[in-house]
Amino acid sequence: MKTFYSDIFVLPLPPEHRFPMRKYQLLRETLLRDGVIAPEDMRIPDPATDAQILRCHDREYLEKVMHGGLTRQEIRRIGFPWSPQMVERSRRSSGATIAAARTALSEGIAANLAGGTHHACRDHGEGYCVFNDSAIAVRALQAEGRIRRAVIIDCDVHQGNGTAAILADDRTIFTFSVHGAKNFPFRKSTSDLDIELPDGTGDDAYLAAVEEGTRRALAVANADLAIYIAGADPYERDRLGRMAVTMQGLAARDRLVLELCEEAGLPVAVSMAGGYANDVHEIVAIHTQTIQIAAAYQRRRNVDSPAG
Repeated sequence: MKTFYSDIFVLPLPPEHRFPMRKYQLLRETLLRDGVIAPEDMRIPDPATDAQILRCHDREYLEKVMHGGLTRQEIRRIGFPWSPQMVERSRRSSGATIAAARTALSEGIAANLAGGTHHACRDHGEGYCVFNDSAIAVRALQAEGRIRRAVIIDCDVHQGNGTAAILADDRTIFTFSVHGAKNFPFRKSTSDLDIELPDGTGDDAYLAAVEEGTRRALAVANADLAIYIAGADPYERDRLGRMAVTMQGLAARDRLVLELCEEAGLPVAVSMAGGYANDVHEIVAIHTQTIQIAAAYQRRRNVDSPAG
């Protein structure tokens, strides 16, 4: 399975920063060490271009990001200090979802080992999100004539408010978010379908909500492509998640979403999104199992296809 990574474009953070940036490098190294992904299937993406970004973000915002013109308040809202490296990494992360989406159309599934930056809005970033990779990728593929319609299945514990806001008036892209009702962002946007869950939600209730929402989304989206945002932060030991989903429950979620997309005949581009457990190796383990399940989905597809 093709995977696209951007961790070599290092975003410098102060030592006390709470974002677990090193999880991305650890994830890539773990996938290679354990033979989940072959070295030749690990790809560095092209950066998202201005034209691709501007289909989803205002030019003024892009210019401020590009040239270091963000105010102190805007930088605080994003959560990362501005640097040229931040800009490059953000472009590459969006480029990785574009590349994964293109690859999924021909190979069934592909993954961005970062991405899921669903809090980025048209005119600002927030919540560690600069550019909205899912919206950018879908509109890039539409502009290239590769797809007409898409569905975004967002299983990060935090609502995809930026995605919902950017795509609010776009009937060609269906947005579904299943998330914590009382968690960030505290002022939520309206997705095409939102399922809000209480603090402490465990495996059974969580999986029931994911299944219900995904089935409903796929039934009405009439999509040519799915973007699956596979957040690690519903995990029971996540610092910011406030839910009680086990690692096994998250694996069951990944299998469920991919099986439903397979039943619908949809290619899938997967992105990692959030994860904030105190032990970074637990975050990496959750992301790793997502890629393992996706890679198994890809192998099964190849075996079952006539060409296979």
